[in-house]
Amino acid sequence: MQKVLSQLYIENVAVIEKSEIHFNAGLNVLTGETGAGKSIVIDAIHTILGQRASRDMIRTGSPSAFVSASFTGLSQPFCEFLTELGYAAEEGTLFLQRSVSIEGKGSCRINGRPAPVSVLKEIGLRLINIHGQNESYALLSPERHIAYLDGFGNNSTLLEEYRKQYLAMCAVRRELRALTLDDSEKMRRMDLLQFQIEELTNAQICIGEQEALQEKKIRYANSGKIASSLQEAISAISGEDEGFPGAQQALETASRCMQEAARYDNRLADLASRLVGFTYDLDDCTREMRDAGNGIEFDPAELEQVERRLDELYRLERKYGKTEEEMLEYLANAEAELANIAFSEQRRESLEQDYQRCREEAERLARELSETRRQTAKLFSKRVQEELAFLDMPHVRLQVEQKRCPLNETGGDEIQFLISTNPGEPPKPLAKIASGGELSRMMLAIKNVLADSDQIDTLIFDEVDTGISGSAAQKVGLKLKEVSRNRQVICVTHSAQIAALADEHLLIQKKVRDGRTFTAVFPLDFEGRKREIARIIGGVKITGLTLESAREMLEMAGFRGEKA
Repeated sequence: MQKVLSQLYIENVAVIEKSEIHFNAGLNVLTGETGAGKSIVIDAIHTILGQRASRDMIRTGSPSAFVSASFTGLSQPFCEFLTELGYAAEEGTLFLQRSVSIEGKGSCRINGRPAPVSVLKEIGLRLINIHGQNESYALLSPERHIAYLDGFGNNSTLLEEYRKQYLAMCAVRRELRALTLDDSEKMRRMDLLQFQIEELTNAQICIGEQEALQEKKIRYANSGKIASSLQEAISAISGEDEGFPGAQQALETASRCMQEAARYDNRLADLASRLVGFTYDLDDCTREMRDAGNGIEFDPAELEQVERRLDELYRLERKYGKTEEEMLEYLANAEAELANIAFSEQRRESLEQDYQRCREEAERLARELSETRRQTAKLFSKRVQEELAFLDMPHVRLQVEQKRCPLNETGGDEIQFLISTNPGEPPKPLAKIASGGELSRMMLAIKNVLADSDQIDTLIFDEVDTGISGSAAQKVGLKLKEVSRNRQVICVTHSAQIAALADEHLLIQKKVRDGRTFTAVFPLDFEGRKREIARIIGGVKITGLTLESAREMLEMAGFRGEKA
C-alpha cells in the first residue's frame, strides 16, 4: 500500500481564499491558465513540508495563512519513524498543519500535537519529492551531479562514515595550525597572556563584589539622610515630649483599654492579646532603629576606597568581560592557552600523529567511495540513456566524468555529467549543449532512475514539460504514467498530451469578484477534461475540431465519455 497525499487544504495563501484539494493514487494533473495559481499550490505543499514560509504568502487583508495535509497508507517503518519522533500515527494516517501570522509568527502541528518546524521538515523529506523547473537548471551545476550518483549507488552509509572521519581530520588540522606559531609570535602571545593573567589575578575578583560595593557606596553617600529619617521615625514612635505622645504610648493605652474590655467580654481576648504583641514588636523596632542610628559612621576615606575599587572593576570589565563571571572565565581561558603554548611541542607531536591517522583513514574511505562511484557510473549512464531514448532522445549519450581532487566533504572526486546529443560528437558539459526541453527530460530520466533507490511514494513535477511539445510531450506523459503505477505522481503541466493521461485531472481557475481575485481548484469529469484539454490545444477559442481532438486524446488514453 502506497503512502499518498490524499488531501490538501489551503486558506488565505496568496489569491487562494479557501480550497480543499483531494488527490488520488496514480497520476494527478493540475492545469489552468497562466497566472491562475498553480505555483501557489506547489508553494503550499512546500510550506506544509517544513520549508521556509514568510508572511508575504498571506492573502491581502487576512491575519494569517493556513495549510494542512493528510497522508494515508503509511507503511509500518514510517509509522515506527513517527513514533520515535513522538508522533504516533493512527490507522496509518498522518495529518500535518501549519499557520503563519501577519506578525511573522507561526505554529505547526503533527497529528494534532504541537511540533517545531525542524521536525516537520524532517518528516517532509520522507513524504514527498518535489521536482521544479529550478531543479532542471540545477543540472547545469556539476556540484549537484555527485549527489545524484551517490543517491543511485546507495552510498549514504559509506559517505556518512567518510564525512565523520573527514571532519575529525579537519578539526585536528585546525588545532595543529593554531599551535604552529613562529617563535617571535609565540613569545608575543605569551607575554600578553602573562600580563593579562597577572592583572586579573592581582585584582582578586569575587563574584557579587561589585553589587555589594555599589550598595555600600549608596549607603555611605546617603548616610545623613538615613540618620535623619531614622531619628524622625523614632520620634514618631516615642513622642517628642509629654505634650505630643508617640505611637508607642498610644498603642500601650489602646492595649490597656482592650485588656480591660476583655475582662468583661471573652470575645475581645484575642484582639487584646494581639495588641499586646504589637506593643512588644513596636518596642523592638524602636530599639533596632536606635542601634542602626548609632551604627552610622560616615568615613570619607572609606567611600573613596570603595569608589577606587569600583573604578578598577569597571576598567577590567571593559577589557575582559561585562560581569565578574565573564572576567574569571577569561582568566581561566588565558591560563589554559598559556599552558597550551608552553606545552605546544608535546601537544604538536601528539596532534601530528592524530592527523596522520585521521588522514589515512579518510583517504582509505575516499578511495572506497571513488571505486563505488566508478562502478555505479556505468550502470547509471546506461539506465539514464534508456530513459532518454524513451523520451525521444535516442541519440543522447551520457558519460560520467570522474576526476581526482583534494579531499572535501564528499570525498576525493569531482563528478560531472557530460552528454553528446548527436552521433559522432564528443561529450561536453550539459551547460554547453542542453536546451531547456532537454534539461527537463534529462531530469525526469534521472528522477526515474533514482526512484528505485528511495522510499518516497509521492513525486511532484512542476512543469516538467517546459520546452517540449508533440511526441516528446507524449513520451513524457507516458513515462509519468508508468511511474505512477508504483508511486503517486502529481504534475503541474501546460501539455495536453500529459493532461490526457491523468487518472485525476484538477483544474486551477482564477476569477475576479467584487474587485478581488479568487482561485479555486476542483476535479474535472470527462466533459470538463475534454473542454480543458481543448483549451490547452486551441487557446481562447475552442472549436468543435479542438473538442473532438481532445475527446480522441482521452479515448486513446483509455478514458470514455458520452458523445457530445
